[in-house]
Amino acid sequence: MSTPSSSDPAAAFLADWAEHTRFGAVEGTNGVERQAASEADGEQRKWFAALLESHGFTVHRDAIGNQFGLLELVPGAPYVLTGSHMDSQPTAGRFDGAYGVMASAHACFRVADELRADPSRARCNLAIVNWFNEEGSRFKPSMMGSSVFTGKLPLADALATRDPRGVSVESALDALGERGDFAGLDVASYAEIHVQQGRSMEEEGVTIGLVNATWAAHKFEFRVRGAQAHSGATAMPDRRDAMLGAARLVVAARELVDEFEPGALHTACGELNAYPNSPVVVASEVQLLLDLRSPSAEVIRAAHASLMSTVERVQREDRVDIEIVAEHSWDQNPYPEAGLELAREVAAELGLPHDRVMTVAGHDSTNMKDAVPTVMLFVPSVDGISHNLDEFTRDEDLVAGLQQMTGVVRRLAAGALAASGATA
Repeated sequence: MSTPSSSDPAAAFLADWAEHTRFGAVEGTNGVERQAASEADGEQRKWFAALLESHGFTVHRDAIGNQFGLLELVPGAPYVLTGSHMDSQPTAGRFDGAYGVMASAHACFRVADELRADPSRARCNLAIVNWFNEEGSRFKPSMMGSSVFTGKLPLADALATRDPRGVSVESALDALGERGDFAGLDVASYAEIHVQQGRSMEEEGVTIGLVNATWAAHKFEFRVRGAQAHSGATAMPDRRDAMLGAARLVVAARELVDEFEPGALHTACGELNAYPNSPVVVASEVQLLLDLRSPSAEVIRAAHASLMSTVERVQREDRVDIEIVAEHSWDQNPYPEAGLELAREVAAELGLPHDRVMTVAGHDSTNMKDAVPTVMLFVPSVDGISHNLDEFTRDEDLVAGLQQMTGVVRRLAAGALAASGATA
């Protein structure tokens, strides 16, 4: 673990980064499994708290398990908040989210040392955050911690959410000692850095992505109901097969992509649960999660209309009932221009190749930018591999992102973009 006296910021970061990746490491791979409020998540949270404290930051946890490291430089002043998330998908890459937390922490460590040496330059205090349950793999929805922090999701609803085994968020956090009572953080601005989770930056030779907008999206939770029957004995015309109806939706979602120009639409079915899930029983119920994503709200609307037409046809032809249990949608959502310009200036000063890039994936900054001035940054992902054990970003890009983040934090701490708006 690095100490405040580390003379080489890049080496100190890479040393801490290497140590951190052992939490939840999947043996024989370069990936991790560290789902929210799991044992591995609890272990890395304790290690991270010790790292923060070793650099003079005080550690707090709020009621939804967001983990904060705070350094007060200017009594009564608001905080520059930086971070991302350390939870992962099942058997996932080690960079997603965690890199953003570690780079933010080390950027703040360096800026903190500078401001301690010259307190007159400080206008804001420094805060690092490890958001709870960004991935949404164990507990739904995703981006839970930042949603509660920004008031978009009621705390009581989040705490009552249960995983597939029936364990609630509240009890899972309590088992780790990671649910606290911290509240009242006055945030002047927010910055986040992340691996891209796509290959456009690598292909175009861009080292620093200046995230200017999120894609539009429409997400569905469907319930398909049929009738339980013997999978061998029941005559084919007599069947009302929920699995067949669900399968037609999965295929339809993929075929939707071909109705539009290449790259205009991404679709997926990421989760499917069948009942009774027996090898000799025709399924009576299937629940599936399906999403549509596009840079164009018009494409999303057209894809939605086509999907609903398929739903009607499947209900009629396969004699199943299809219910939309939940759905959530948003249009293309821009990041503030002031933050983009600040990040562009820093990248130019550092001589780092940079360009604007949209994000297809959601991030905690998606919530924060609606509350306070926000900067969102990317570094390249090799071959665009993400949510996969083979996910990889080169050390030189990790270090370049750290340099970029340090420059951004330095400016924000000096008062750039300062606004008082979000309070935990």
